[in-house]
Amino acid sequence: MTTGLLAVIDMQHVFADPSSPWAAPRFPEAAAGVRRLLPAFGDRVVFTRFLAPAKPEGAWRAYYDEWPFALQPPDAQLWSLTPDFAPHARQVVDAPTFGKWIPELARLLAPDNRLILTGVSTDCCVLSTALAAADAGAEVLIPADACAGADDDSHTRALQIMDLYRPLIRVTSVAEVLGEAG
Repeated sequence: MTTGLLAVIDMQHVFADPSSPWAAPRFPEAAAGVRRLLPAFGDRVVFTRFLAPAKPEGAWRAYYDEWPFALQPPDAQLWSLTPDFAPHARQVVDAPTFGKWIPELARLLAPDNRLILTGVSTDCCVLSTALAAADAGAEVLIPADACAGADDDSHTRALQIMDLYRPLIRVTSVAEVLGEAG
């Protein structure tokens, strides 16, 4: 069993559906990486979901003025985890924020303090979660091949930025997390 908590960030229909304005084009590749990791973590897996707030406040009002399609209730299909992940989601943390480092996720991390972040979007929710978790003292590993960005350039730039935070954040691979010889 691999040590740490595997956090699968926002593997939802809204990011998987190629017709969605929020689609991550490499969602299928990230999903393949996540599927390889799941068995190694057993019950030490948490899925997150990005949800629209009931009533956007502050700067979020302008954000949802740009993306009104997303102002849907938590049970809307676009917020559901994709069918390949929903059956594995025994623990789910919902948040109306990009960053998922909220108390519900932080409580699940103890005792070993290692957080493996996967999912979408590398350049938004993964990045926001990684920075906050590192600031809180978590060791953060980002298997790049289990993440996908808004596009390839944004994905690469986000990984480069996160890797600047070594040793707090370390960009790695699925094989390295699994301890496979490469």
